[in-house]
This record gives sequence, structure tokens and C-alpha cells, in this order.
Amino acid sequence: MYESIIKPVLFRFDPERVHDFFVGFGEFLGSNAMTRGMVHAACGYEHPLLRTHVLGIDFANPVGLGAGFDKDVRLTKIMPAVGFGFMEVGAVTQFPYAGNPGRRLVRLPDDRSLIVYYGLKNIGAAAIGRKLSRLRFSFPVGINIAKTNRADIKGDASVADYAATYRQLAHRFSYATINISCPNAQDGCTFQDPAMLDTLLGALAAEEKPCPVLLKLSAHLSMGEVDEILAIVQKHGRLVDGFVIGNLAKDRSILQLRSPRERLDLIPAGGISGAPVRALTTAMIRHIYGKTGGRYAIIGLGGVFTAEDAYEKIRAGASLVQIVTGLIYGGPRAVARINRGLARLLARDGYTHVADAVGADVRTGAPA
Repeated sequence: MYESIIKPVLFRFDPERVHDFFVGFGEFLGSNAMTRGMVHAACGYEHPLLRTHVLGIDFANPVGLGAGFDKDVRLTKIMPAVGFGFMEVGAVTQFPYAGNPGRRLVRLPDDRSLIVYYGLKNIGAAAIGRKLSRLRFSFPVGINIAKTNRADIKGDASVADYAATYRQLAHRFSYATINISCPNAQDGCTFQDPAMLDTLLGALAAEEKPCPVLLKLSAHLSMGEVDEILAIVQKHGRLVDGFVIGNLAKDRSILQLRSPRERLDLIPAGGISGAPVRALTTAMIRHIYGKTGGRYAIIGLGGVFTAEDAYEKIRAGASLVQIVTGLIYGGPRAVARINRGLARLLARDGYTHVADAVGADVRTGAPA
């Protein structure tokens, strides 16, 4: 029904307004047990094969909601009922930001993609902290931490900005993702530069570590750039436990987009999500898993629409996967379809737990 009736109607309206409506509606559905139960009856799916233990955390299944969908911690009560095994909120920054001016979201149906240009819109760490005093999570929730998108915050002030949010909020979550790769901030992906990353990780290592820490990387990095980041990460010992791979892709020249130029030019500076980045992120997962011998937990994000997409990332080295664009194009039952298909694929290949399949293609030398 979503594919044939609901989505064609929704896609006639402005995507940001549709998104805002569904966040508000989801918050309402999560506000009482009856509506949560109704959603779970329609969307929930459980299977013993899907249970997994990653970063010291138990997950009912490996499919999570990626950061960017729930920017202000409004959906943590309803998303377990939708069938997710976990979710990541944010990105949250030290100071609130209203978002980049102008158009911020465009659908690219020909590519099963979105152009995203929010620019780290969120209500800020202090407001999130006040919300958290009233919330209890029923499944693992991570926080995505980024630098406030303001031109006057740069250099050492940027490092202090990250550290302040980490210090204030990380202890309230199952894990913290340090977002060093947002393509839509005023200073770009500054902290993917090895020298800047070294400074940032040094500052975070000086803080108390209350939960596992991951780094979120861009989808379009070269493997040489990834290796430079890995060298810096390893220099800081036990601080970083894993990676979220990857973020929106800024470099459109490598994506082979099929959407018409006039549509792409609606937001010429925005980052690309969804199907066009699937192969890039899977290749990076495979590279990091192989390069480090599976030392780091990896969350695979980018182009996950089906169980086969998720399984591809798991076999490349991802212990968990996330979806955002796949939820928008596939609707709320996309999560159940992916999880049901994953269970089928795992059983077909003789695995007794999803963890057994992590990195299987790398370990066996299967072709990419």
C-alpha cells in the first residue's frame, strides 16, 4: 500500500514538510502504549538469527535508523515498535542551529536518492540534555555529535565545541558517533584532515570515556585517505571503537547519477544519499575490515534498501547497518522486510548468528 498509494501522494509534496509531519506523527504514536502496540503489530519482526552483541551492547537485530532522521530525539519511543534494533539521533551540536537557508531536501527518484542540505539543524546540546532527563530508552540509542555550524567557531574553538557536547551528553547514550564528515557545514569536512583529526581525538581522549566511540566518515574518501585516518585513530589507542561508513557524498562526479541536471541543480551544494553511494560505502567497509583484521566495529550506511543490500555490507565487514533514505522510499515496513530477508539469507548460508557472517567475504577472499 505504501509503494502503490501512499508514497506517490507523499512525493507530490515538499520533502522537508513531509519529513517534519512524519516526525511529529511518529512522536505522537510513541506517546502511549496502545499506539506503540499497533505499530509493532504491523511492522515488528523478530528472529533469533538476528540477535547480536556489538560494542558490549545487545541488539535485537542489526538494522538501525541512521542519524539525520531524528535530529532532536523525538522518535526514540516509536522506533523500536517500527522494528529497528537501534537508532542514532542527531547530529547534535553544542549550540542550536536553525539549518542552512533555502531549500534543504530534494528527492531524486531516478536514483533512489536524496540531496540533503540541512547543515546540522538541531536544537543544541542543552535542550537535548533537558529532554533526556525525561526519557528512558527501551533499546540501544546512539548520539551523533558534530561541530556547531557557525563560521565563528573554528580551529581550537571547534575542538572545544565537539568536546563540550561529548562531555555533556555521551554518558546518556549507548554509544557516541563523532561526526567528522558532514558535507553541508560552513567549514566542510575539516576534521577528516589527519592533523585536525589528531588534535580532536587528543582532546576527546583527555575526557572521561562513558561509552563506545565511533567516527563517521564520508562515503567518497579514497582508500589512501582512509588509511591516513586509520593511522591517526590507532595512535590514540582505545578511544575509537569503530566507524560509521559513510556520510553523504559531496563529490557527485563519481556517483554516475541519472537524475536530470535541472533537478540536481536545485541544491548544487547538497550531499547525496541512498543508492548512488551503496558501492562506495561497501568498498570502504571491506577495506577497513580487511586492513584492521576486524578490530573495529563497523556500522554500514548508504544505499540499504533491501535485505541483500544489508547482507552485502555485513559480509563486507559491518556488524550493524543503518537506513535513512531506504525508510523514506520503502516506508515503515521496510525494516521488517530487511530483517525477514536477512534471516532467510543467514539460514540459507548456514549461519546460526548474524555475527558469523560479518566480514565473511573478506575472510574468504570473495571478489568485491
